[in-house]
Amino acid sequence: MAGTLYLVATPIGNLGDFSPRAAETLESVDFIAAEDTRVSVKLLNHFQIKKPLVSYHEHNHVTAGRAILGRLLAGESCALVTDAGTPAISDPGEDLVRLCGENGVSVIAVPGCCAAVNALAVSGLPTGRFTFEGFLTVNKKSRREHLESLRDEERTMIFHEAPHKLRTTLQDLCAVFGPERRIALCRELTKLHEETWRTTLGEAAARYEENTPKGEYVLVVAGKAPSREAAVTLAEGTAQVLALLDQGAKLKEAAREVAEHTGLSKNELYAAALEQGR
Repeated sequence: MAGTLYLVATPIGNLGDFSPRAAETLESVDFIAAEDTRVSVKLLNHFQIKKPLVSYHEHNHVTAGRAILGRLLAGESCALVTDAGTPAISDPGEDLVRLCGENGVSVIAVPGCCAAVNALAVSGLPTGRFTFEGFLTVNKKSRREHLESLRDEERTMIFHEAPHKLRTTLQDLCAVFGPERRIALCRELTKLHEETWRTTLGEAAARYEENTPKGEYVLVVAGKAPSREAAVTLAEGTAQVLALLDQGAKLKEAAREVAEHTGLSKNELYAAALEQGR
């Protein structure tokens, strides 16, 4: 009888996020397949878990995947882990899961940390519908083509980005989506210097022209506002802005919020409210 592949999520920074079930799973399997055995052994040592480790990563996943499948078919059980987060999400683990599915091997997820979902939750942007875009390619032409394909995307978009590529990515996002598009930059999630900055693409690009990005980032970008030209007039939108001002909101924030929900121009709403002495 074939064994089972367990997809075990690991902490993205704070070891306190490792669940008792995840630890029990690692203790129970015959071996562990790890993205980087040097990283995973630190986690295992912290929880006093001793299990054989094999490497499974982007550069060996074809041959390593076949070897792991062979052991699973022989009846052994395996836990797949990445350096941080949930295996098989934007990760070569998806190929191992596919192999197991094609060969009748059971796959069970042991849930836990996922940087993309955590960032979405704290972004302050719509969470009902979203698209995960992962890391953008370093190839300039392919990156711009990818972003252009998202120009009319109305769902919230989630990207991963390394600090040394952040400036270029923000510039490209700004060029395609416009400087007023909302973005939440989530840095070092669950770690000591965790930070979430909610701003616009234009402001983010300008900030990092002068400051060096530090840490790993998840970028949560607002989708394109649905076209509502016939639904809300500028006068109606201005009335909504004024109502928010009466509730204590600042003019800039009120104009932005109404613009996001109506598709009207934030600058036009701001100017119209000013004309009414507000």
